[in-house]
Order: sequence, then structure tokens, then C-alpha cells
Amino acid sequence: MDVKLKDKVAVVTGAGRGIGRAVALMLGGAGAHVVAAARTESEVESVAAEIASRGGSARAAVVDISNEDDIKRLFECVQKEHHRLDVLINNAGIGSYGKLADFETTELDRLYAVNLRGTFLCCREAMRLMIPQASGYIINVSSVVGFKGYPEQSGYTAMKHGIMGLTKSLAAEAQEHGIRISSILPGGVDTDLVRQARPDLARDALMQPEDIAQAVEYLLALSPRAAVDQIYIRRQSSKPF
Repeated sequence: MDVKLKDKVAVVTGAGRGIGRAVALMLGGAGAHVVAAARTESEVESVAAEIASRGGSARAAVVDISNEDDIKRLFECVQKEHHRLDVLINNAGIGSYGKLADFETTELDRLYAVNLRGTFLCCREAMRLMIPQASGYIINVSSVVGFKGYPEQSGYTAMKHGIMGLTKSLAAEAQEHGIRISSILPGGVDTDLVRQARPDLARDALMQPEDIAQAVEYLLALSPRAAVDQIYIRRQSSKPF
């Protein structure tokens, strides 16, 4: 793959660690100006500094994806500084697990605010920048539970199914504007979230965040004549995830 993103502007949410960090570093290495967004200032500052140390361009943005005002400020800053947005990677997400009969409404609301509502709002703000320029690419990071189900993951699974519905509808809507929308559905990746959800999985049996970054790179390297709706990536194992 030889993705060239010189002078392109990319926003990555959940960029402080895990998949988001790996994607941000990949984009920076490909020449994009990266806006690394996450809640923890020290983490996004570290990512931006690492991109800069490798000769890339990046800035850190402290953003709570559950807060609409934070999201609006993020995209307003992108517009003010760069006057365009070429790539949005919606990666921010949280997990909460347990038997449905015992699941608290406050936890369900928290999952919704970050995983689905936050993704929706980021897509909305990105579209407002991309439509006038008649170009752009939004990639939503879903999960294997975006089409499968596992015990004690009902709340989290509902949000990831919601992301898939959002992605499919937006892809149809965005096509006339020259904007592409895709989703990536990873199986077991060595991240804090997966270790919380599946403590039974050995870390050496998991994929690495860089494996998912390669999928993002693949999508961005595609000819503008081609569109990919979704990519499901599973770990190579004798047993299904």
C-alpha cells in the first residue's frame, strides 16, 4: 500500500491509545496533518509529539465525544485552521458489560452518549465541512459485535449495531457529494477495551492496533472510483472470536 496524504487533514477520535493511536501515527507517516482527539490530554499530546518527531504534522485536541459542544469546537477549529477536512476516523468508544437483567440505565446512557451519539455528531460535523468541498472519507470503527452477539455485551452490541446502521445510511446519502463512508469491524485486538470484555483471551492471540491501521490505510489508498462498505477483520485462530 502506498497511501499519499500530503496536505490532507485528518481527524482521529479516541487517538490517545490503542487503535486510534496506531491510526494517527499511520496517517502522520503518510503526510497528513493529524488532529488527534481524545479526553486525556497527556495521551493526545504524546501522540502528536511522536508524529512530529517522525517529521509529520499534528496537533492534540482534548475532546469529550459525549459532549456536543466539545465536538462542535473540534470541527470549528479544523475549519478555522485548515479550511477543509479530508478524513475522519471515528474510533472513540467505551465498553460496559454485564447481564442485561442487571444492567443499569446510567451505563446504557453512557454507552449511547459516546459510542453512538458521539459518532453520529462527529459524522454530522464532518459532513458539514466535506459537502462544500465535494470530497472526503469517513471511516467508522465498529466491532465484530456490529453483526454478531456475545453474552453480557447487549448494551455495547446495540451501540455497535447502531453504528453499522448509521454507516450504511450515510454512505448512500454521501455518495452524491463525492464522499465515501466505510466501517471497519475488528475482532479481538490487544486494547484495554478488549481485555476488559474478554479477559479469557491470551494477549498473544490478539491482533495488534497496527493491524487495524493497515485496514484504514488500505481504504484510503483506494482509487476514487472504488468504494468499500465494510471490512471485518478477525484474528487468525483455530477458534472463532
